[in-house]
Amino acid sequence: MARSNEHGSSTFRVWLLPLFLLLGAAIVVFVSTYWIDALGDADPMHALGLFFDPNPQSAAATLSNAGEIVAAVLAIAITVVAIVVELAANRYTHRITELFVSAPINFIVMGFFVVTALQSLWVTLVFDYDPAREVGFVPHLGVTVSMLMLGFSLLILLPYFSFVFTFLNPIHIVGRIQSHTLRAIQKVSHSIERRQQEAVRGIEQIADVGLNAMENKDKGVSMASVDALQAMVIEYQRLRSRLGDEWFRVEGVLAHNPDFVSMSPEVLADVSGRRIWFEMKVLRQYQTIYNEALNRMRDINYLIAINTRQIAEKAVEQNNEELVALALKFFNTYLRATINAKDVRTAYNVLNQYRRLAQDMLLLGDGKRAVEIARYFKYYGLAAYNAKLAFILETVAYDLCTLNEMAFDSGSKATRELLRIFLEVDKESETDVQEASLRGVRKAQVKLATHYLVKGNEKLAKQVFHDMDSERPERLASIRDELLSVVSPEFWEISDRGVNFDYLSPARKERMLEFFSWFGDAIPKLEPEVPLRMSELPPVPADAAPPQRTRTGEHDVPGVVTEEQAQAKRAVTGPTRS
Repeated sequence: MARSNEHGSSTFRVWLLPLFLLLGAAIVVFVSTYWIDALGDADPMHALGLFFDPNPQSAAATLSNAGEIVAAVLAIAITVVAIVVELAANRYTHRITELFVSAPINFIVMGFFVVTALQSLWVTLVFDYDPAREVGFVPHLGVTVSMLMLGFSLLILLPYFSFVFTFLNPIHIVGRIQSHTLRAIQKVSHSIERRQQEAVRGIEQIADVGLNAMENKDKGVSMASVDALQAMVIEYQRLRSRLGDEWFRVEGVLAHNPDFVSMSPEVLADVSGRRIWFEMKVLRQYQTIYNEALNRMRDINYLIAINTRQIAEKAVEQNNEELVALALKFFNTYLRATINAKDVRTAYNVLNQYRRLAQDMLLLGDGKRAVEIARYFKYYGLAAYNAKLAFILETVAYDLCTLNEMAFDSGSKATRELLRIFLEVDKESETDVQEASLRGVRKAQVKLATHYLVKGNEKLAKQVFHDMDSERPERLASIRDELLSVVSPEFWEISDRGVNFDYLSPARKERMLEFFSWFGDAIPKLEPEVPLRMSELPPVPADAAPPQRTRTGEHDVPGVVTEEQAQAKRAVTGPTRS
């Protein structure tokens, strides 16, 4: 319904409104001047009657020039259209020419100009009037129709140009390619191979529009292309059940597509078996656009991350495990490319979307996926740390803190495993920058401990404590003092997250003081002006006992469990690592 209303509004704005304005202006000018001239004539009634019964000789003379007028209008239209269509095709995609030529309205308008010119010529040809004797054949109806068609040809020229420029709007072109591709997929009258080729062509051309627009710094067009690709994937999910098994096979021409040609037969067979070639094709275009946008047009990177998350969420709703797994792989690919490009700000925002996806998994009770994402967070956080991108590791730590808080609050079975992963996101620093980053990791771990204490679970808070009990006292004291000094929940600069990582509510600050009191007299005492309201704290279970955590000294590799990690899972207590 919304699409129909939008189409009706566009038709009125592009065609009817300018047409009525021009027609009204022409009628007003002609009628007013004609009326004034007629009233000034010696025989006003005769002058007014000439409109309905014109002089045959004048009519013939007018029609003799009508064909030339229409031909000139047609030449103008063709010249303007040819220039602007070619410019648009060179700027965005050659598909524009094909779409424009295939639009029925172009044939209708150009055809009307041609018919008008022919009508004027033919009517002029059949005139047989002798002015001297005032007798002969005068095609009154033909003259009337020819004049009306000539007038309409002139009136429609500007609305037609308006249509051309609207049609060539790159955002509208993206929408047309998207609609055409989805229709082509559903055309059962066509062969599977032809439908697959149309699908691939549409995906690639939308991606081309996005890439070319990015080169020309047309951010809005690039973002529209990214959104169109996402809309295609989501709409395609509705069509999957009607496409048949043959559609999902990657073979023949499809197997020689640039995105599949380098894959081994085993991988192609796997893609066919998982029935995900279409989604993989779209996400590969996302990968290409993402890589081009790194350090250049970060808003495109953010939008790709958002759309990938939404695709994964839609797949979760439809129980499409293969698409969920594919989306996670591409999230990991984005992070790897971002770290390689050393684009810290993009990593900051992509991690935000990845964490939100993990939170959605927790809310849906899929703790296994949330743990998988947490392992990836740890892996890429440490990869960034080793690449001297310390802030990315700090961001990972705060996102894992948020994920652990949600897991605890929702009663997820993944709570302990998520905590284990979180407590391993640190190691000895090598530079001052990395030292500062690891301080951020410790701050995030302290924040999580305060959450556990506020919720009345000292046992899990003690696990954090035992992980930190070998830290240098002066470092712990500085971490405590820095967290106490933060009073605003909002970051003092513009950021997409808008939150201050180090902020703790007053209740959590009080619990933080309790947490640091477990370290004893080794940590310097607070200044007297810091208030302690321990009596207002909720009670803690008396039987809470903190299990020790085993540290392996190596970070997790996603999908791989080492022997040391297996032993750590089986052990309840073990040595801690500084």
